[in-house]
Amino acid sequence: MRREPAEVEITMTTRDGTIGVLLPRDTPTRDIIPFARRAEEHGFDELWVVEDLGYRGGLVQAATVLASTTRIRVGVGLLPAGARNVAFTAMEIASLAQLHPDRLDIAVGHGMPSWMRSVGAWPKSPLTLLAEYITVLKSLLSGQPVDQHGKYVHIDGVRLHESSTPAVAPAVLAGVRGPKSLAVSGDVADGTLLAEPVTPAYVTEALKHIAPTRPHRLVAYNIAAIDDDPAVALATARPALAVVAEPDWRPHIAPLPFHDDLVALRSRCDSAEEFARALPDEWVRQLAVAGTPEQARSTLAGLLDAGVTSAILAPVGPDYRASLESLAAIL
Repeated sequence: MRREPAEVEITMTTRDGTIGVLLPRDTPTRDIIPFARRAEEHGFDELWVVEDLGYRGGLVQAATVLASTTRIRVGVGLLPAGARNVAFTAMEIASLAQLHPDRLDIAVGHGMPSWMRSVGAWPKSPLTLLAEYITVLKSLLSGQPVDQHGKYVHIDGVRLHESSTPAVAPAVLAGVRGPKSLAVSGDVADGTLLAEPVTPAYVTEALKHIAPTRPHRLVAYNIAAIDDDPAVALATARPALAVVAEPDWRPHIAPLPFHDDLVALRSRCDSAEEFARALPDEWVRQLAVAGTPEQARSTLAGLLDAGVTSAILAPVGPDYRASLESLAAIL
């Protein structure tokens, strides 16, 4: 059930899913609160913040956005499991969940391997760490006493004090890619966060590996650009798709019918930027939510039909607040 003040007209909960927006990691500090408030005014259901190495902390951003808004749900995607002690992470999350009831979602993941290695926090078995971490985090947030003597997570009889335990524990999702990680998410998490680009084919393939046996949220980030001129929208989205050139994104593109051609293009290009410039328009349309408002709604409908429960639009372009205004045309 959506929660909304009477003075705010909400126009967007499409089919059985919700529509949100991503706060870009390099948003100028002065724009963070105005961006969040404007997203809420437009009627976006969710706003997600990221924690990328060298930028800003996820929990601090979430606290700021939650305190500056009244309705919009806030997600943190994602917290690297190797970066924080799980008990102290639980304390921080529980505090936010108590201060802002039923408005917080958390995604925990491996983190980018290169980033985690650069700070000495990449484990020998990232799958084991993730499973142990999420299992313990969920137990702590629900107020249970925890004894865990795993390979990575060691907890001796710790529980959150009853005064610090949220009445409703926030959802804990796994931010993962790849068959084995997706299977772990299905086993231990409340949902899965899929980073961009997310296509219906990728969603279908991911759900096969998640194999949920209970309610399981599926949050999907997607690069997004909306314009009445579809050519302008595609040109705006294209540079951001340079990430697809990286090997870590292989699971995203493997199910696509043009996978072999995309890999061949990538091998011919000297840089990720050159690769992005060479992407055909039709590929951009499939790899991003880009086009006119009507075209973008059609793309979102395909994602929701495939199983996405929260479609999160990632603004691109030189001015994120202007991009947010254009994305609101989809609502």
